[in-house]
Amino acid sequence: MLDRWQFYLNRLGEQLWFKPLLMCLVSIAGAFLAAAADLLPAKFVPEVSAESVETLLKIISSSMLVIATFAVGSMVSAYASAANTATPRSFALIVADDVSQNALSAFIGAFIFSIVALVALLNGFYDKAGRFLLFVLTLAVFAIVILTFVRWVDRIARLGRLETTIRVVESATLDALRNRRQQPNLGGVAVTPRDADALPVYADKIGFVQRIEVDELQALAEGASARIEVAALPGNFVRPGRELAFVVLDEDSPADADLSAIVDAFRIGNERTFDEDPRFGMVVLSEIASRALSPGINDAGSAIQVIATLVRIFALWGEAPDADEREDSRYDRVAIPELSVREMFDDAFRAIARDGAGQIEVVVHLLKGLRALAGCAAGNMSDVAAQHAREALARAENALDAPEDLVLARELAQFASRD
Repeated sequence: MLDRWQFYLNRLGEQLWFKPLLMCLVSIAGAFLAAAADLLPAKFVPEVSAESVETLLKIISSSMLVIATFAVGSMVSAYASAANTATPRSFALIVADDVSQNALSAFIGAFIFSIVALVALLNGFYDKAGRFLLFVLTLAVFAIVILTFVRWVDRIARLGRLETTIRVVESATLDALRNRRQQPNLGGVAVTPRDADALPVYADKIGFVQRIEVDELQALAEGASARIEVAALPGNFVRPGRELAFVVLDEDSPADADLSAIVDAFRIGNERTFDEDPRFGMVVLSEIASRALSPGINDAGSAIQVIATLVRIFALWGEAPDADEREDSRYDRVAIPELSVREMFDDAFRAIARDGAGQIEVVVHLLKGLRALAGCAAGNMSDVAAQHAREALARAENALDAPEDLVLARELAQFASRD
């Protein structure tokens, strides 16, 4: 499970204002830091005229604001393209692109640096050593801006492309799955049959569970001499009256044990997030494929690419974890269910099988992918893959017209036969 601070830093990184603001503060500090060089003996510092530094700063100040405005326009256009060609649910990942955010931050930071340094220079804030250090900092800013611009141009040209969006979503989903492979129960213990006297804890707001603070649940369980079973995983939609957890009190539990704080350990928001919700990444990939298969777009190739991506993701999940990959359970009083393979397959493949049932090329790749996943030994993945293959074949038989297409689909689905 992601560290708590890493989770909140990821949420902060999705805000476009954060890095530019941070860079502005660094730029202002750098402009004034140059004056500290005046504490050094002037005889050890080369002579740099104020006019040369002033010229460089004016060039930066006159050009950086234009480039920053151009960068914002290009980023907004790329974000809109990604949302329109893929799915709006991928927007958070596209916005969090480090290269674009760093480029915008560098351009704005260079502009702020030039303005502050120019004002200070024209008002005699720097002596000989300060002017020299300011000159060096200005050249460094030039170099940073040039290198950042060259790197950013390549990224912005790819940012709004569908292939880039699929790759970004795949990476986020794989990261979430790797974290879950390390802690399949989020650091807790496996769920056992629930006691009949378990006390339900209900949600108090509407939204999606984004994160569970398992350490807080452990502390509450220890303080109340109780055991907690989580009933809502990250990604689940909850509302008032929906069970978040069940509590079983030990015989020595204090009579006045306060269990109301359990609700606060569930971070509930308006949107699902990728960090601790691997199923959300599969939903987003499935949406991309469904949009590609819509009559207005009719892009079977992109749907096939998504199928290949999903097969890679499930293949990772189906690999037997190394002995040292899984972390030991740290919270022995908190029981958390593992991800359901059946639900993950539903998120990933059901919509694709429905929308691509009438296109034989999509059906072929879907059945081939499911056949490959049927060979995985993890959990009940083989049975689930076979079930989805039978469902996909049933949809294809209702949608396909050409007899040869039906024959091909039935041949590929033979591995899922119940006989």
